[in-house]
Amino acid sequence: MTTRSLRAGAAALVLALGAVGLAACGSGDDGGKAAAPAGNDARGPITLALGKDLTRTVPRLVARWNDAHPNERARLVELPEDGDQARQQLVQNMRIKSDAYDVVRLDAVWTAEFAARRWIQELPKDLADARTLVPAALRTGMYRGRLYAEPWLTGTGVLYYREDLLAKAGVKAPPKTWAEMREDCAKVKRLPEGKGVDCYAGQYAKYEGLTVNYAEAVQSAGGQVFDASGKPQVNTPQAKAGLRFLVDGFGNGTIPGKGVTFKEEEGRRAFQEGSLLFHRNWAYVYALASEKDGSEVAGRFDVAPIPGEHGPGSGVLGGNNLAVSAFSKHQASARDFIAYIVSPSVQGEYGRAQSFPLSLAALYDDPGMIKKYPYLPTLREGMESARPRPVVVRYNEVSVAVQEQVTAALTGGKSVDRAAEDLQKALTALAD
Repeated sequence: MTTRSLRAGAAALVLALGAVGLAACGSGDDGGKAAAPAGNDARGPITLALGKDLTRTVPRLVARWNDAHPNERARLVELPEDGDQARQQLVQNMRIKSDAYDVVRLDAVWTAEFAARRWIQELPKDLADARTLVPAALRTGMYRGRLYAEPWLTGTGVLYYREDLLAKAGVKAPPKTWAEMREDCAKVKRLPEGKGVDCYAGQYAKYEGLTVNYAEAVQSAGGQVFDASGKPQVNTPQAKAGLRFLVDGFGNGTIPGKGVTFKEEEGRRAFQEGSLLFHRNWAYVYALASEKDGSEVAGRFDVAPIPGEHGPGSGVLGGNNLAVSAFSKHQASARDFIAYIVSPSVQGEYGRAQSFPLSLAALYDDPGMIKKYPYLPTLREGMESARPRPVVVRYNEVSVAVQEQVTAALTGGKSVDRAAEDLQKALTALAD
């Protein structure tokens, strides 16, 4: 996560696939100056529908807002940990035009859908100073050239690894390729300390995390899920090589069988309990795995960019953005709360309290932050090759199709070739 890579490389990557989504959603040219955001300017109590905060930092920030805004107090509601369940809860709320939520947390790829369906309100472009934000993150909140969701969290997947076990096995550097990772696992398995330690796992349960891990595998083999024109490319030799890496991983024991049930937290706990040598996950894991109370690997792990078929792999650009529900009765208060939570001072405090990578670009050059979270240079390196998921209105259907076919391949229901062929057909139908 960088200033250099985020201001240049990552922005170019977003443009490459972002153009795909915008072509599917409609032209980004508004034909002149965009109209001012509609909505209401009412103030009053607000409800925040955010994700589960394992670091317990957000409630403290909400309490501070409440102390300063006694007539606009915010109530925090935690969305389900499962991303698909969180989305479904929000969709059900929006479909009935409920005013139960005022500020909603959106996965970066939900922006187009929620904006196109007029479920979220356009935001003033000066809600936060765009010059202070990671450009790649800012683009994930845009739809048709307008801002609908303010970037808050961003980042890409990284490889957590047991530095102590690799050193014990004579391995001097983390793996850059899948083959090197398997070789390293074999060396550690021969150690007495390596008994009972599985090789590698990511997120392979049938949910959004599987879509992310599949896309990363495809990209890390030199392929792409969609090309720049919006055409699916999942039946190519490179894309099939990525899927084969996952399927063979379960078949040869590189990935433990129970990994097919792993979401972020199941994998984090397995790594934190010392039962995984390598683990693909997001940056939030760093702070939790470093806690001396409750982590068996504190002080004994490090992070690296994810490996690929022939060299360092390519991660998926993730992130959470904040939006104002179109059905909120107190939209002025909701907008002000978002401005508060993404402000430099609050992001700085939040960044020092937990290891989620935030949208404020300056945090990635802050010596104090790097000292506290040494993973930041690695995350910056990973961001240079990261790619966003397609920004399309029907993204959820795309993700479901990926989950169906990849799960069938991982569980032996289909061959790699058949799953790739069927997925190509399904995505082509969705792209038409």
